[in-house]
Amino acid sequence: MNAFLHAAIIAGIPLLLATLGETITEKAGHLNLGVEGMMLLGAVAGFATGLYTGSPVLAILAAILAGAGGALIYGILTISMRANQVVSGLALTIFGTGFSSYMGSGLIGQKLSEQMTDFFRPVAIPLLSGIPLIGDMLFRQDVFVYFSYLLCILIGIYLFKTNMGLNLQAIGENPSAADASGIPITRYKYIHVLLGGALCGLGGAYLSVVQVPQWQENITSGRGWIAIALVIFCKWNPWKSFFGAILFGGLSIVGFRLQQFNISQHILDMLPYLVTILVLAIGRENKKNSAPEAMSLPYFREER
Repeated sequence: MNAFLHAAIIAGIPLLLATLGETITEKAGHLNLGVEGMMLLGAVAGFATGLYTGSPVLAILAAILAGAGGALIYGILTISMRANQVVSGLALTIFGTGFSSYMGSGLIGQKLSEQMTDFFRPVAIPLLSGIPLIGDMLFRQDVFVYFSYLLCILIGIYLFKTNMGLNLQAIGENPSAADASGIPITRYKYIHVLLGGALCGLGGAYLSVVQVPQWQENITSGRGWIAIALVIFCKWNPWKSFFGAILFGGLSIVGFRLQQFNISQHILDMLPYLVTILVLAIGRENKKNSAPEAMSLPYFREER
């Protein structure tokens, strides 16, 4: 059981990073359905950079810039040009999928160097890794996982405990009122849309650089869409996202445990997506945990 939970955390990290990125974006009032595309952009950029430079730092930086670059395209369309957010996000997913397939066509079968894989080997944290039950699965991971833990905590503190985070939530709920109070709407939107894209790019890089250090076409396999559903499932709460990501990470690998029961692999592959549909169908919202009221609505300052 411990080994399964350990693997579930690893499988859930790409989902966690993408979910955190989309949560920040939606808190700014923007529904970005381009999560899958930004993850693929980060995955191919991170893998290619790591392959040709052998530097894990440059690989991660390239993934961040690629994800943020995709988000910048979306931001220009939806913030500056006030284009439809749903259509723009879908276009970004199509662009990211095509771009990663084109750039990755010459990378299929390539593997990262031992220097890269050694950098991301699991490292046990003294004392914490010895905690009964949870120590081994939580604190015997790679540096990317530890960074994700820290990021999850800090984003929650930022959103709920700081003035900037509260300003961001005000923009997502009522941009007119936020604008009237002197909050720079456009600046906040751009910063957080780009930050959200960077986190999605990081999620893609974890797949291609750490989890599967060998390029595969469409390496994300729909995880971007699960991340969008996870934002709703976790009620736009970064702290709850951690547990949601582990749950769906476990669902994505549970098939390996159930193969002994001769269940069709196709059914096992469908399991995470069936649970996603079920979660969205039975989910209940109230005022406290509902989506930002101004989400997906373009803001026209002239109409304030």
